[in-house]
Amino acid sequence: MKERIAYQNLPKGLYNAMMSPQNYVDQCGIDLGLLELIRMRVSQINSCAYCMDMHFKEGIEAGESALRLFSVSAWRETPYYSPQEEAVLEFTEKLTRMAEEEHSHDIHEKLDQYFSKEEIANLTLAIIQINSWNRLVRSFGFIPGQYKVQSKTNV
Repeated sequence: MKERIAYQNLPKGLYNAMMSPQNYVDQCGIDLGLLELIRMRVSQINSCAYCMDMHFKEGIEAGESALRLFSVSAWRETPYYSPQEEAVLEFTEKLTRMAEEEHSHDIHEKLDQYFSKEEIANLTLAIIQINSWNRLVRSFGFIPGQYKVQSKTNV
């Protein structure tokens, strides 16, 4: 496997453009464990091995269990996601796979039970953002398995 565009060769403006919404998502108040479940599920759907590696490691660092992270692709068949998490995972899948003739009315009714409109908007951006990263990373050919978690205490 060969990288087509290495991280160090990314245009500075591109990285900064991607980091602006990413920084918003990271600071908007979404629970970090839930955010890593979202990121892992989207990365699985998009077959982004680099991002799956990254978000598995980031999820463990955030205190999420390995079992919940690697089982998120089969969340409907497991007893260890809350109804709130299940609603978010359903929304995550729907938004990631949404066909042009599909709408999201039904899932918003479920989300409304657990989240404010502001929180739903933030969840939507989080899902959109990881989809964008997945597409960039897959296009550029980043090599999975090499991601190192940045220590939060050294940042």
